Amino acid sequence: MKTILIISNSGGGLVHFRREVISALCAKYKVIISIPENQSKTDLEKTGALVIGSPIVRKSKNPIKDLKLLWHYNTIIKDCSPDLVLTYTIKPNVYGGWACQIKPTPYISNITGLGTTIENGGFTSKISRILYKKGLKQASCVFFQNETNLRKLKDWGVVSGKTRIIPGSGVNLEAHPLQEYPKETTPIRFLFIGRIMKDKGIEELLYAVNKVNRQGSDIRLDIIGNYEEDYKDEIDRAQMSGIVSYHGYQSDVNSFIKNAHCVVLPSYHEGMSNVLLEAASCGRPVITTNVPGCKETFDEGITGFGCEAKSRESLVEAIHRFIVLSNEERAKMGLRGREKVVNEFNREIIVQAYLEEISNSINQ
Repeated sequence: MKTILIISNSGGGLVHFRREVISALCAKYKVIISIPENQSKTDLEKTGALVIGSPIVRKSKNPIKDLKLLWHYNTIIKDCSPDLVLTYTIKPNVYGGWACQIKPTPYISNITGLGTTIENGGFTSKISRILYKKGLKQASCVFFQNETNLRKLKDWGVVSGKTRIIPGSGVNLEAHPLQEYPKETTPIRFLFIGRIMKDKGIEELLYAVNKVNRQGSDIRLDIIGNYEEDYKDEIDRAQMSGIVSYHGYQSDVNSFIKNAHCVVLPSYHEGMSNVLLEAASCGRPVITTNVPGCKETFDEGITGFGCEAKSRESLVEAIHRFIVLSNEERAKMGLRGREKVVNEFNREIIVQAYLEEISNSINQ
């Protein structure tokens, strides 16, 4: 039986968004997964995969630690002798790709988003592009989740080989079923799900919900997610006003989506927003930015409303456009969102894309 090695900086991401892919691979191949120690090991082993640890520190910029990670990946590849390697997220894409080149091994890389370091420009961005170019150089295929990210990396000369666009990580339609739309109530409830950081638009969101309330509309915002950056004081103040409720990290978000009239994500950049796709799958309209990775998840005025990234007033306007709708109109918008996800983002589409490219790469 042929062996597939999967390396990632997050066990949770594999469990939540790639479990079906891994299960499908386990039915055909021996699958080994390398992730940070103790991250979702038990859940991943339920798919039939063997899970081993990696000494990866996601945000570390220490070159010594990164060289140790490269050495670690090189050792794993030597020991496991995989027939193909799948790499997810930036450091595995870079250092896993290098390791595959040292001991020639076919590999497929996945660009789920370019990340803040590359998107924000500057010297660090240039260094990241150089590293990425080296890591992706000999990939059998590079999966992208939106056309803009693909075009950027091609224009920068980072990627030149075979590429393929897939509709994000897709949605498990059974895990995120259509839910009855909430009754017309006051206040109207909005929901944010994501890492709490500037690039997710948290500053614009807190401003917008406060302004809309000051203008006389009764709305509330529920926030789910870990603090990636220091916004605790701002959110604490917002909670004291009674407008915002912070719930921390939640492993099951469906109960929160069920009670929300709309899911809002004013992000600056995404690969393809799983949050928005899962919300739409549950039948909830969305408000998000017109940026790659978000704009593909909704149809303007049909399944949600768009606004400009980094624009507080544009977000305020989008929220106003939503709250003037009748509850029946909002519910219909949610139903159309579900239809869009079923037709365009069913996770089975992604599973078949992986099986096809892996078979092509192994049998070359």
